[in-house]
Formats: sequence, C-alpha cells, structure tokens
Amino acid sequence: MSIHEDVHRLSHAAAVIPRGVAFLRLAGSSDKTRHFAFLALPRFTLLAFSSAIEPLRIANQLTQQPLYSWSLLSRDGESVESSAGVRVEVDLGLIPLERDATVVVCSGTEASLAADRSVLSWLRTHERKGGRIGAICTGAYTLARAGLLGGDSPAVHWENRPAFRELFDLEPLQQIYSIGPRHFSCAGGEAGVDMMLALIEKDHGARLANAVAEMCLHARRREASVTQKAIYPTAMEIRHPGIAKVISAMKANVATPLDQGELSQIFGRCTRHLERTFKSVMRETPKSYYLGLRLEEARSLLSETALSVLEVAVSTGFNSRSSFSKAYKIRYGKSPTKPI
Repeated sequence: MSIHEDVHRLSHAAAVIPRGVAFLRLAGSSDKTRHFAFLALPRFTLLAFSSAIEPLRIANQLTQQPLYSWSLLSRDGESVESSAGVRVEVDLGLIPLERDATVVVCSGTEASLAADRSVLSWLRTHERKGGRIGAICTGAYTLARAGLLGGDSPAVHWENRPAFRELFDLEPLQQIYSIGPRHFSCAGGEAGVDMMLALIEKDHGARLANAVAEMCLHARRREASVTQKAIYPTAMEIRHPGIAKVISAMKANVATPLDQGELSQIFGRCTRHLERTFKSVMRETPKSYYLGLRLEEARSLLSETALSVLEVAVSTGFNSRSSFSKAYKIRYGKSPTKPI
C-alpha cells in the first residue's frame, strides 16, 4: 500500500458507532467527524490510553452519530508494547495527516527516550500545518523534546514532575489536565476521562459530556484545576495549619533544605513544640519526613534523567555522594545507581 493510499485510508476512517440501550438526541446532526490519531510510543500506559479513547466511543454510541473517529499509530507501523507488557496492534506508521486531525501522544515509562528523531520531526510537521497536538501521561516529554510547548507548562504526573523540571527547565502543572489554544495534556490515569469530557463539551455541549460521564460511571467530572496529589490532607490545613505550612515549605526547598530553626519560624513556635506536634500529626519527626521527600525526588531524577549520582545528590540537598548513598540505601534497601 502506498503512502497516498495510507493517507486516504486514515482521512476516511469510519467512526465506530456501537449499539447500546442508552440514547441521547443531539440538537441537529453532526456533519463533521473529528479524527483523533493516537500515537503509541513504547511502554505507553494502557490505563491512560483507554481513559482517553473510550469517551469518544461512548459519545458515538449515545448519539448514534459519527462524532469521532480514531486511529492508532506507531513509529514504524508495527505493534507496540505497553508498560504492562501487553502488545497492541496499530493501524499505520508515521504518515502525513490532514490538518484537522488531532494527534495525541501516548507515553508511559521510560518517557524521556520514548520518541526518536523521526517522531519529533513528524510532530513538528503536523503542528506547522496547523494541526492540534495533545499528550496523555508522559507524552508531554515528547512535546517538550520536539520544542512544541514553548513556555506553556503541561500537566505531568506527580511522580514525573521532578525529572521533567530538571530536563526541560519548565515547571509542570500540578493539575490533572490542561487545555490550551494549541496543546492539551493530562497527567495520566483516569484524568484522561476528565480531559476528553472537557473536549467533548467544547465540541457538542455539556449535556453530552455529562451523559458520557454517566456511562463511564465517572461519578464526578473534575475541572482541569483539580490538583493531582494533595500536598497534605485538607483536614490538616484546617486542624493543623502550622504543620501544613511547614510541609509546603519543605516541598518548596528540596535542593536547599531548611534547618530546624527555619522550620520552627515557619511553624510559629519553638523547635521542641514543632517536633512534638509534627510527630503527633504525621507519625514521624520533621527530619525524617523531610529526608523522605528529598529521597523521593532523588529516586525520580535517577530514573528519568541523565544526571549522575553526585549531581542528583547535590540537586536534593546532600553535601556529598557518600551521605546521599547512605541515606538512600537505608530508605530503599539498595545503593543509588543509574538504570541500565
């Protein structure tokens, strides 16, 4: 099959319209089918992918109209292995797309190296033509590597935020998804449902988006601004505002840790009172909790960046590689090493 035949096949992909019991009548019929091209990169996450694609299928099913069509692409047109080890067949490789096609980059583990030069070039070409591009899970890494984000911060999973910040010198958003004028992104997991519901609402209104949410058993639609992972429980902010302020300060000062005196000033009481209250609320001392935050960030940097062990140690506030290695081994049961 020639590339021209592939392009024709993709641009005329039939929308899947399954039969179902539930039905919602839209005001008027849709004369335009919006096409999504999902680019699956090696080790992409199945949960994030299915969370993004299923709302489109349900929108078609509820209305019995071809509102959306979709295709699955890979770099070479061959099947792609997900992060769960499940291989997924794709429709096509990196063929030119129509301008009105929306590309969604699907990534997962090993995100910083998931896309090669051909993928980055293909994405740049599609955007130059005026095409819309989005990302789910760690797909934002690929958009950043392709230079497509500019200064726009994407939504990135909380586990990957330290590495993303270090690699691209851009502070990722803590919210579950973001929809901008040129790009959209979600942090992965079931946040894909919320993001796609928001896109469906933009296309066809809140009534359909709410009906799709009900079919997904998605009890409460979440706005983009919802935070992925609370810095601390809401109840703590009410009952122990001083402790909440201390934890916020710890998270904001990982590279240059605050000493006990500085934390006590933030708490507003003496060091002894901070120690006693913190241990009562968090079930560990401020020193232990703070160390855990730093080591958690160190583990992320080791896994997802090219920083050396020494550079990671410095980035997380340790005075030497030996002190970092000792603390890391106590915490995780093994010495810090770069992945092979």
